Amino acid sequence: MYQYDNIDQTIVEERVAQFREQTERYLRGDLGEAEFLPLRLQNGLYVQRLAPMLRIAVPYGLISSTQLRAIADISRRYDKGYGHISTRQNIQLNWPQIADVPEILADLAAVQMHAIQTSGNCIRNTTTDQFAGVAADEVVDPRPYCEIIRQWSTLHPEFAFLPRKFKIAVNGAEEDRAAIHFHDVGIELYRNPAGLVRLKFLVGGGLGRTPVVGVLIRDDLDTEHLLSYLEAILRVYNLHGRRDNKYKARIKILVKAMGVRTFSEAVDAEWESNRGGPNTLTPESLAAVAAHFTAPDYSAADASEERSFLEQACARDSLFAAWVKRNTQAHKQPGYRAVTVTLKATGQAPGDISATQMDALAALADQFSFGELRTTHEQNIVLADVRESELMSLWLALQPLGLAASNAGHITDMICCPGGDFCSLANAKSLPVAQALQERFENLDYQYDLGPIELNISGCMNACGHHHVGHIGILGVDKKGQEFYQVCIGGSQAGSAKVAKILGPSFSRADLPDVIDKLLQRYLELRDSDQEYFLQVYERCGIEPFKEAVYGKS
Repeated sequence: MYQYDNIDQTIVEERVAQFREQTERYLRGDLGEAEFLPLRLQNGLYVQRLAPMLRIAVPYGLISSTQLRAIADISRRYDKGYGHISTRQNIQLNWPQIADVPEILADLAAVQMHAIQTSGNCIRNTTTDQFAGVAADEVVDPRPYCEIIRQWSTLHPEFAFLPRKFKIAVNGAEEDRAAIHFHDVGIELYRNPAGLVRLKFLVGGGLGRTPVVGVLIRDDLDTEHLLSYLEAILRVYNLHGRRDNKYKARIKILVKAMGVRTFSEAVDAEWESNRGGPNTLTPESLAAVAAHFTAPDYSAADASEERSFLEQACARDSLFAAWVKRNTQAHKQPGYRAVTVTLKATGQAPGDISATQMDALAALADQFSFGELRTTHEQNIVLADVRESELMSLWLALQPLGLAASNAGHITDMICCPGGDFCSLANAKSLPVAQALQERFENLDYQYDLGPIELNISGCMNACGHHHVGHIGILGVDKKGQEFYQVCIGGSQAGSAKVAKILGPSFSRADLPDVIDKLLQRYLELRDSDQEYFLQVYERCGIEPFKEAVYGKS
């Protein structure tokens, strides 16, 4: 993974010193709330419903065991002994005191971490595939490109105060696990028939109040123009994006207002006037960054022996076999697999991880996966490089930690925002909904019978829980001061990306488990075989049979 150079370290340490002085002025009363607001947001510090929240940057989801141990220690000393994985692959602390934040940032800087640009109207954390660099279906490793974007975008003076926040995702695999269609800019890396790496740019995707699938504006660009073309897009947005109405300030609104063709032409004109400048990537500069992402020292053990060992272990233990099937991923290195550790045990808030679990996972990463972990936008953690012969030992070690659930990709592996329990923007609580559904559908045999289902929960229209792209999505709404929940179905973040359709009138929290159960029962009745999954049934049959199952015949 990328290691800071002297410039990186100096920038982060200077930011800590700046914010320490700003915080001291605020606490003395020399800075008012309105003056302190943009300063704290620039350092990832929010004020939520009950307490401040600090969002720690995890660039493109890569984190070392040393860094995870540091966050565990910080959470014990300055918080309540746990953290939360966000859908942007960052880690949040929900209970720090404002006076302690400069000390937290100093501790983070000591392990090459920070909270810069995790909030505010700027370029946020660039995200990618949690299996980047190891996925069997990978065409191009996206991590060097993400790192180049990180370096270019961090504290970029021209884009520090954009009309609204700006999110970029990069994918380099056949399957899109980065949801590039639902970002302000989505970049797909591919190889042309000559084997050269090329870039596709999608613009104007996003969720929130106006969910939109991004549109393709450039489908065959040289890698040398990655930054110059991105800069052209940002300049057009910065110049023409609306600042008078925050609900109409995202780039997706601008693209719709200008029209795709006009917007694309404006970007091309801006790009042509600046291409060939200092942002042009040379093969040497790209190679220098890529050198940070070389393969680890994989074992020379015979891959067939590794596979044989794993097959025998699966034959001996059906529970282990179920975990291997659901929670491990094919690896480009023979004899290895990537492991998803789901943070979705029943009774646990989705995405939460205790300091004890952090320390233990850091130790397991050192033992089994070269000291590296990845956070995912599904709010889980990945150990990307585990030998097949060591999977059983890892699984056994995860059990006493409460981290061995074999539910990855299934209905209890849900995405869920913190909702009304923490967030001051939320219309309704989301964590109690998640817990009720976890308890209702906890039976693993039933989950396996259902097959892969993405269930996403948001506490408000900001859609931090990505409900619009869930196969089943749940949105908290306010009705005259009462919490209700709208259900939508048929969303998809990858492949033929689409926004889910609203089922109908909303439901009380108490009714939701029964409503979801009715949807699942109708799905089981409709499917042709156990290999036809929920989204496929929805696409074949449409929404009406599901409406009928929930509301009855109209």
